[in-house]
Amino acid sequence: MLNNILTQEECQQMTALIKQSETIVITCHQNPDGDALGSSLGWAEYLRVVFGKEAQIIIPDQYPDYLQWMPNTQKIVRYDKFQQGCEWTLKNCDLIFCLDFNTASRVDQMQQALSSSPARKVLIDHHPNPDVDTVLTVSHPKASSTCELVFRLVWQMGGFEQLDKNFAIPVYCGMMTDTGGFTYNSSDPDIFFIIGELLTKHINKDKIYRNVFHNFSEDRIRLMGYVMYQSLVVDSERHASFFTLTRDVLKKFNFVKGDAEGLVNMPLQIKGHKLSISLREDTEKENTIWVSLRSVDQFPCNEMAAQFFNGGGHLNASGGRLLCSMDEAVNITKSAILAFEKQLK
Repeated sequence: MLNNILTQEECQQMTALIKQSETIVITCHQNPDGDALGSSLGWAEYLRVVFGKEAQIIIPDQYPDYLQWMPNTQKIVRYDKFQQGCEWTLKNCDLIFCLDFNTASRVDQMQQALSSSPARKVLIDHHPNPDVDTVLTVSHPKASSTCELVFRLVWQMGGFEQLDKNFAIPVYCGMMTDTGGFTYNSSDPDIFFIIGELLTKHINKDKIYRNVFHNFSEDRIRLMGYVMYQSLVVDSERHASFFTLTRDVLKKFNFVKGDAEGLVNMPLQIKGHKLSISLREDTEKENTIWVSLRSVDQFPCNEMAAQFFNGGGHLNASGGRLLCSMDEAVNITKSAILAFEKQLK
């Protein structure tokens, strides 16, 4: 049986907030991943089935092609495409659920509209140090994913039995993607109790895995080969590596959003490797480098991300952003690896 993550008073407050609200918005971070979308879709389905509330999911920008198969993605509205309408909705709604981000800056260009909204806000997230102005914050950094927290909330509030696969599929997908297919940050036995319960909704977990991890274009496969053969820089002495993805390379392989997903994990297959870093040039913004970090065991990706890459995250999976050229980003990455040399050896 799962432990409660809300006090009795918080549970009553959550229920009251939902019941009292006519217009509800659910939003998540920029560059939405499986956990951001899965938690948003799952929570929206819970609000619809249990409370009769049709929440509007508003996301900052495009999400990867390999997540479009999830149920109800057609109801999602992108702020970058429908800015005026989204700003009106954020300004006039009663309640906003902020899922899978700990600070308003992570919604990027939507930050002003979100922060200035007079609506009451509830945060549900698993990133450390939340600083969003809310009436209720559900923050558990030790959780595997925000989808896990959504499940726990639904379970505690007694709504799980009423839900079907339209809830279970996105929640399972988000838990799966945020743990690399349950290969990291997933040793808590409760996670597998949750999986067992989700399976009672007759989801096909093998198909979900294929939809996410075996659903790429030929160009993506060739990009993967290029990265491993041409771009990967391995520091054998320090058990670390990094690779770059420049605009020219991305254009050559007809890059679409999501094609770089999972590439950063691959160098960790090298025997004894502890750290892998991806540096990807933004396809539209000048001097913007997206950084992904992955590690094994106790190497603190989040500390390196915070110290060198203006980011953060979890022990074994973090990210950040550099506002500089790719050459400068490479030099910063080399400095970061040297600074953490003792922990890498």
